[in-house]
Amino acid sequence: QVQLVESGGGLVQAGGSLRLSCSASGLRFSSYAMGWFRQVPGKEREFVAADTVSIGNTVYAESVKGRFTISRDNAKSTIYLEMNNLKREDTAVYYCGAKGRYYWAPSRTPDEYDYWGQGTQVTVSS
Repeated sequence: QVQLVESGGGLVQAGGSLRLSCSASGLRFSSYAMGWFRQVPGKEREFVAADTVSIGNTVYAESVKGRFTISRDNAKSTIYLEMNNLKREDTAVYYCGAKGRYYWAPSRTPDEYDYWGQGTQVTVSS
């Protein structure tokens, strides 16, 4: 059974930092592209960042480029999202996803992901 478990969310002031983690089990981690998405009530899930097992093969949403960094530890089957200079508009539930098809290509499209975690809330206050 595949499980993705996010952690690290919380309340932070604008300009602050958080580091999210997503631990995967039940899958061959190196054969999956991984991604971070976020969602606020009443809106669709929004792409944040994605990567593959190949170092440097990452993509970011324009709104987070230069502030967020995605990384992975294959030995721990875990991906991370380092979030710096947080803004109020970054407030959302953050989800990690795993994509098995075409795993060598990072994806911005939620429908291409096979598995999702339960999400972790990030709240940025002014």
